[in-house]
Amino acid sequence: MATADLTVLGLGRAEASASGYIAEIQRRLAAQDRVGYRMHAMGTSLEGATADILAVVGELHRVPLELGLPRAYTVLKLDERTDKPDQTLDDKVASVEARLREG
Repeated sequence: MATADLTVLGLGRAEASASGYIAEIQRRLAAQDRVGYRMHAMGTSLEGATADILAVVGELHRVPLELGLPRAYTVLKLDERTDKPDQTLDDKVASVEARLREG
């Protein structure tokens, strides 16, 4: 399993808000079952097979363009560990939280 952090930026908007196309990205994520996802304030965390993540990211990159924006810029950070192939997003957070409790 891989984890990823995705930010899709639609450029050329008349207004500063990006919530319209971000909502559409979240709708499309909800409609698929290939990758797990969790929206956060600056993007979306993804988890699943690397090939599935890359396929979904390719689809989501097109959302601003399909909504009429002239440019889409996508930032993807992808993490895949062979020593912990089943590590989830929750596992990563729990690991740091455990160290914080240790002091």
